[in-house]
Amino acid sequence: MTQETGELDGLVRKRIRALRVAQGWSLEELATRANLSQSSLSRIENGQRRLALDQLVTLARALETTLDQLVETAADDVVTSPMIDGTHGRLRWAIKAEPGMSVMRQRLTEPPPDNPARMRAHPGREWLVVLSGTAVLMLGHRRFRIRTNQAAEFPTMMPHAIGVEGGPCEILGIFDRDARRGHQRDTGNGDGDIQGA
Repeated sequence: MTQETGELDGLVRKRIRALRVAQGWSLEELATRANLSQSSLSRIENGQRRLALDQLVTLARALETTLDQLVETAADDVVTSPMIDGTHGRLRWAIKAEPGMSVMRQRLTEPPPDNPARMRAHPGREWLVVLSGTAVLMLGHRRFRIRTNQAAEFPTMMPHAIGVEGGPCEILGIFDRDARRGHQRDTGNGDGDIQGA
């Protein structure tokens, strides 16, 4: 197994577990939904059993996502500075806009959780732009500091959380349709609260 294959294998296993936990399901509940034994699912999550394509398809359906989203390679998690248009006095951030995207401005006051088990994972993509202060984006065990006028884009299938460092900050959160649905399901309403992501 190459290093790249091994990294993707580990990422897929983490996504399966993170999506299960985000749904609030036990091993037994997901195993039932995916027509697997609980011990097989446990061994899949823990890397003790080979990942088979037919099982991944079944697990993706049971987790309410697609196979493509479950196995997509981790694109570089990019933190970008704005492009400055001095002629027109503007700051611009480039994002891949899609129909059905939602934008929300939010003031964050709490640091992100350090425990990956408390992070969310769901289908979709999110972007955030820090308007003031310093935000902290947790992606699995990695920590990104995003300062005023910086932006980040990340896949929400990676366990993630957003909080602050050194005091409150204001952000613009931008969600594609899938990410918005993930937040609505997490909060039980249409507010799509970002704190903790």
